[in-house]
Amino acid sequence: MRVLNLYSGIGGNRKLWTDVEVTAVELNPDIAKIYQDFFPDDKVIVGDAHQYLLEHFKEFDFIWSSPPCPTHSRFNFLNNCKTENEESKVKYPDMTLYQEIILLKTWFRGKFCVENVISYYKPLIPPIESNSHYFWTNFYFSPYPNSKRGIRGEEHEFRLDRVGFNLTHYNLDKKFEKQIINNCVEPEIGLLILNESKKNIQSEMFI
Repeated sequence: MRVLNLYSGIGGNRKLWTDVEVTAVELNPDIAKIYQDFFPDDKVIVGDAHQYLLEHFKEFDFIWSSPPCPTHSRFNFLNNCKTENEESKVKYPDMTLYQEIILLKTWFRGKFCVENVISYYKPLIPPIESNSHYFWTNFYFSPYPNSKRGIRGEEHEFRLDRVGFNLTHYNLDKKFEKQIINNCVEPEIGLLILNESKKNIQSEMFI
C-alpha cells in the first residue's frame, strides 16, 4: 500500500503503521531529520507538502494530510479576542486546508484523511469529529474517544507519553520540542484510520 504522509512532523500518525510504503513530506529540515531517524525505511522529502500533493496525488493508494492549523484553532481565536487594545493579530484562515479536501474529494481515486484542529467557526465542509480533532475522509470510521487531559503543569509530559517519542538526545529547545510534540496526532488514531481505509478498500473489491 503506497501511502503519502503530508506535513508529516516527526510522524505521530505514522508511528504504528505496518506493511505500507510511505513517502513523507515535511518543510522543516530539522523535523524531517528526526522523522527519518524514527522511520529510516520511509522516503522523506523536505519541501512544500501542498505543492507535492498537487503534483503527485495520483501515485498513491492512501493519503494523509495535516495542513497548518493555527489560523483555524479556537485557541488562536480566543487569544485574538483578548487584543482589543493592542494591534490586531487577526489573520485570514489559511484555505490550504479546504483546497486539499476539495482536490482529494474530486480527483483522488484512493482513500484519504485530512486532519486539523476543531475550528472556531462552523466547518465549510462537514468533518468527522474525533479525539478533539476534525477528520475529513472518503470512508467512515467510528470516532475515537477523547484522551484524558494531563494534570495542569504536566501536559507536555502527558503528551510525550501519549505519542511515545523520546527526543532527549536531540537537545532541542524546550519550546520547539513542545511544538512538535503538540503537533503529533496520537499513534492509535493514525492506526485506526489507516486500518479503516484498508477495510473500505477490501469491501469495494467485492462490490
